[in-house]
Amino acid sequence: MTWTITPKALQLLLDFEVGGGQTYYERHLRHPTWPGGDSGVTIGIGYDLGYCTRVEFQSDWHGLDMASRSGLLLVLGIKGSDARESLPAVREFVIPWQLALSVFMETVLPRWFQRARAIYPGLESLPGDAQGALVSLVYNRGSSLTGPRRAEMREIRDLVLSGDLVGIARQIRQMKRLWAGTSIESGMARRRDAEADLVEHAAD
Repeated sequence: MTWTITPKALQLLLDFEVGGGQTYYERHLRHPTWPGGDSGVTIGIGYDLGYCTRVEFQSDWHGLDMASRSGLLLVLGIKGSDARESLPAVREFVIPWQLALSVFMETVLPRWFQRARAIYPGLESLPGDAQGALVSLVYNRGSSLTGPRRAEMREIRDLVLSGDLVGIARQIRQMKRLWAGTSIESGMARRRDAEADLVEHAAD
């Protein structure tokens, strides 16, 4: 099915992935970065090279110059502290804003909507803003439902089926426990609260 993200959900993603838009991106994110935690080297609008395949990368970023693509291939699949150590080798490459935005809107978001829909059957029946909030969640955390750190994401599965927006928002907020005491606690807490707020007010 074709999916179109709502303006509020898109702005949430841009706020957390690229500081709101082009101005921040040009100043801080036009070169590859390492966001911390278990992330890989990240380019464009939150495109984590630690968690994509070679085929995906080559297809998604065919518009990037060959030298940059060849260099970035070397850090695919590398995560955490290893990714931090690999960053200097690719830090010089530039990812133009318009290309980053195009890849995000035309390729990345539709892919992650399908991944979110695969783990949350009935997602498309929720209000648009709630759909977008869950796509943001899955884009940030991945689509695995396995393990103790994924307890809330598993709970959300049944809540989506029943259309329980309040319950979904509650589970999203409870995830903040996962980053307590870490260097990314503040940012992750703000993102989960923003996603939960969007879900809670999706039917307004």
